Amino acid sequence: MVLILNSNEKDFDENFKRLVNVSREISFDVGDVVKDIINDVRKNGDEALIRLSAKFDNLDLEAKNFRFSKAEIKQAKDDTPKEVVKSLEFAFERITSHHEKQLPKTHIYQDEIGVTLGSRWNAVEAAGLYVPGGLASYPSSVLMNAVPAKVAGVKRLAMAVPTPNGQVNPAVLAAADIAGIDEIYKLGGAQAIAALAYGTKTIEPVNKIVGPGNAYVAEAKRQVFGMVGIDMIAGPSEILVIGDKSANPAWVAIDLLAQAEHGSSAQSIFISTDEELAKQVEKQVQKQLEFLSRSEIAKQGWEKFGTIITVNNLDEAFECSNALAPEHLELALDDAQQYLDKITNAGAIFLGHHTPEAIGDYVGGSNHVLPTAGSAKFASGLSVIDFMKRTSILGCDPASLAKLSEPTVILAKTEGLDAHAKSVSIRLNR
Repeated sequence: MVLILNSNEKDFDENFKRLVNVSREISFDVGDVVKDIINDVRKNGDEALIRLSAKFDNLDLEAKNFRFSKAEIKQAKDDTPKEVVKSLEFAFERITSHHEKQLPKTHIYQDEIGVTLGSRWNAVEAAGLYVPGGLASYPSSVLMNAVPAKVAGVKRLAMAVPTPNGQVNPAVLAAADIAGIDEIYKLGGAQAIAALAYGTKTIEPVNKIVGPGNAYVAEAKRQVFGMVGIDMIAGPSEILVIGDKSANPAWVAIDLLAQAEHGSSAQSIFISTDEELAKQVEKQVQKQLEFLSRSEIAKQGWEKFGTIITVNNLDEAFECSNALAPEHLELALDDAQQYLDKITNAGAIFLGHHTPEAIGDYVGGSNHVLPTAGSAKFASGLSVIDFMKRTSILGCDPASLAKLSEPTVILAKTEGLDAHAKSVSIRLNR
């Protein structure tokens, strides 16, 4: 049942707080299972991967065939419809162009007392990209994860994609080829994450793992974190649309359904300053559901987590939005850019009536790997910086060391660290 809220109702605060705290994750504990899989791969390497692939993916593999050959990748690209390849190439160019502008710059300077300070940026040496198989097989996600790594300067990018029964979406391999990835493994699940993190005789380990997956993949990423870096633990997709009288109810409705069709755990929320608009959007959702190829899935998502909130003004709307910290925030408003300063928590913002979230999913140029479940309060979407490390630079000459010595020695002795203090004073005595 769709949740209807009005900020003028006396129990609004209580109901809204419940909405903010709602859990949409599938609740079942896979921690022990994943731990066993990871330990199996760490101990038995390639043999474990062969055995687990047969068990979970009904795939008969040999270590020498873990990796897709160049011929297999080329064939997959040839098998992908030309218009799909062309669209992927168009998306690749736009995503690359945008992410190139995110590259941080090394900055080294000398302060007023002659101390050299700064930061130097380097890419991680190797990154692993996990790509889901089956129904949730998205070639666009290959580009979104691979492009920022390539732009950052990652020298080696290894991709793992499950191939149940030996089947893989050829467009996924086509996207990988366009992005310049040729190290692609026919592996999925927690075992693929373990192989990327710890390595086997056949697979070299990486330094960071990115990409979405099911509960087992998410838990595996959680468990290997520390051995390697990860991007985030992504939850079900979500959208929040803020609209006033200028909004087109049909446009708003289909944008809400575009998230709902991701599955029964997806969340679609509309916040309106106009009660009549809210009613029209609800009617349009029901009307447009009838014409979707994934209507049953979208209907489940809408009826389980769909929400319509009516507020008195846009200030209330932005207050609600910041509390929810949505993955995707659409501003169905005239001159939407003027409201940017009112938004503090959102994974991505889509400005105005002609910027549907779907543009960001594919060819807008911005990244669609975004924080979910309120984590936009402290996290950001995937970017070039996620594949880079910042190293601090510090340098003193005799004169600047002398100026820094006294407070350093005092603080070191205060903490009872005599060697720290002497490492400074010994240079001055000399």
